[in-house]
Amino acid sequence: MSKRGASPPGGALMKRARSSEPEANQQIIISTSNDERQQGLIRSVKRTSSLDAPIVSLSGAHSAEILSCRFDPTGQNLAACSADRGISLWRTYPPNTNYGLLSTIHKAPTLDLQWSLVSPLIYSVSADHTLAFTDVTTGQRVRKLRAHREIINAVDRTITGGAGVELLATASDDGTVRVWEGGEESGKEPVAVFELGCPVTSVAWSADGANIYAGALDNEIHILDLRKQEQVSTLAGHTDTPTSLAVSPNGAPAGFENTLLKGAWSKEDGGRRVAVGGADRTVTIWDVESAKILYKLPGHRGTVTAVDFHPKEPIVLTGSKDATLLLGEIEPGAL
Repeated sequence: MSKRGASPPGGALMKRARSSEPEANQQIIISTSNDERQQGLIRSVKRTSSLDAPIVSLSGAHSAEILSCRFDPTGQNLAACSADRGISLWRTYPPNTNYGLLSTIHKAPTLDLQWSLVSPLIYSVSADHTLAFTDVTTGQRVRKLRAHREIINAVDRTITGGAGVELLATASDDGTVRVWEGGEESGKEPVAVFELGCPVTSVAWSADGANIYAGALDNEIHILDLRKQEQVSTLAGHTDTPTSLAVSPNGAPAGFENTLLKGAWSKEDGGRRVAVGGADRTVTIWDVESAKILYKLPGHRGTVTAVDFHPKEPIVLTGSKDATLLLGEIEPGAL
C-alpha cells in the first residue's frame, strides 16, 4: 500500500473561516481570481456538515474512471475503486488525506467494493474473476478467491439475523449470484449458488439478510431466497438492464438503468432521498415520496458513475469517469 502523507494535488477546497464560536452561517471565500473585480468575493452560506467546505474535490489517486465509491459504516473514511485496478482510501474530514493506494489487489479493473460491517476489511471484485478481502489497517490482501468464471460486476454484504455472520453476495457475467462467508477465516467454497441463466450486473441484500435482489441482462430484478436457495419472484418493468441495485433503509429495493452507473439511498434521513449520476456530468437527487428533483449537482468533467450518501451527515459522495471524487454538502433530510 502506498502511504500518502498529505492530500493529493487537485483538491480544490473552499475553506471556511475559523471561528472560536460555532455559527450557523460561515463566511466562505468563493474566488481568489486575478481579476480585481472578482477578488475577495465573500458570501454567507449556511453549513450543514463537518466538511471543510460545501464542496471538496479529491483527486490525484487514480488515472482512470472511478467505478465505485463508498463511505465506511462510521462515515469517517471512504474508498474508491477504478478501471486502473487501484483502490484509494481517504479521510472524509479535513485534511481529507489520501492515506492509502492499493494498486496490487487485482490484475484487472476493480469494478465494485464494500466496507465490512464488522471488521477492518474491504471486499472488492474485479474483471479478473476474483473476490478479494483486504485489511485496511495494513493495506495487505488477506484472502483472494477465484469466485466466478467470468467478470464480477458487483458485491454486497449483510449480517445474518440469527448467527450474526457476515455474508457477501457477488454477481457475475457467468450468470450466477454466489454467496460467501465474510471475514479472514471464511471458507473457500460458496455458501450458496443461484443460476440466473444470463449475465448478472447488480446485487443487493434485503434489509433482513433473508433475500438477495439481483439485476440481470434480461432486464428483470430476481428475488433470491437464501434459506430455500431458490428464486422466489421477479420484478419486471425495466426496459434496459439494471446495472445498480440499492435497498433503502426501510427495505424497499430500487433498480437503476444505464451503463455502469451506481445509485444510492440516503441514510441519515431514513431513505427519503435517492441519487444517481448521469452522462450529463451531474448527480441527480430525488425526493422519494414526491418524485421531485431536489438537486442536480454539477462539478465533474465526465459521466458520474458512482454515488453514495454519508451514514450520519447530509453529504453525498460521487465518482466519475474524470477519475476524481467529490464530496458535496446538501440540506439535512426530515426524519
